[in-house]
Amino acid sequence: MAAAEKPPSADAPRVDQQGAPVLHVAIVMDGNGRWAKQRGLPRSLGHRAGVEALKRTVSAAAKLGVNSLTVFGFSTENWSRPAAEVAELMALPKRYFETDLARLHREGVRVRVIGRREGLSSELLKLIDDAHARTENNDTFNLNIAFNYGGQADIADAARRFAEDVAAGRRRPEDLDETLFAGLLATAGAPPPDLIVRPSGEQRLSNFLLWEAAYAELVFQDVLWPDYGEEHLRAALAEFAARDRRYGAIVADDVLAAG
Repeated sequence: MAAAEKPPSADAPRVDQQGAPVLHVAIVMDGNGRWAKQRGLPRSLGHRAGVEALKRTVSAAAKLGVNSLTVFGFSTENWSRPAAEVAELMALPKRYFETDLARLHREGVRVRVIGRREGLSSELLKLIDDAHARTENNDTFNLNIAFNYGGQADIADAARRFAEDVAAGRRRPEDLDETLFAGLLATAGAPPPDLIVRPSGEQRLSNFLLWEAAYAELVFQDVLWPDYGEEHLRAALAEFAARDRRYGAIVADDVLAAG
């Protein structure tokens, strides 16, 4: 019989300095357009309703014991949408930070926007940099917003950075391992997600946190993102709590059952 796979240390259950579980939830914020269409509204209003859902969910996450929340706001593939919709999506971080950043800062939330900076306006980049600087020392809760982000693009960017380091003589090919590579990703320094939630009834990752999702539990919910709130996150967490996370290893009960 092959030896049991050792759980990767980066994905092993984590505790904080007080011994409390550290829980990282990631959410694909999906369904804004369908929500608007069902109501005969323009898609822009669906996206704005999605911002309100984000506000509810951030508050609920902290209340329900989540330590870090990563949300998928704009993907590298979303550039192919109509120009008017892309413009509306580009305006959402500004709208969110203008209405909520001061409150998030007061509540000790550290805000981090991950993704490619290329293609974003100087105004938006300044807004992002200001949010980072203003909240960088907060440690009550982590809010990560994946914007102009794609899992495949992020892996390619990390590989390119390592190749450039090798070409410049700063690293050797044999230096590369999983830990080093993870440190080259946009999510460097953050723990991998324990749970990835996708509302809207779709059952796929859609290029979200592909490397980081290696040992994440997946929960799919049949609710459009603008309707999302505490009850839906609570249900996802309840399903997560019922899962048996083995990380590829064989637990004692399995060994006994196998005889």
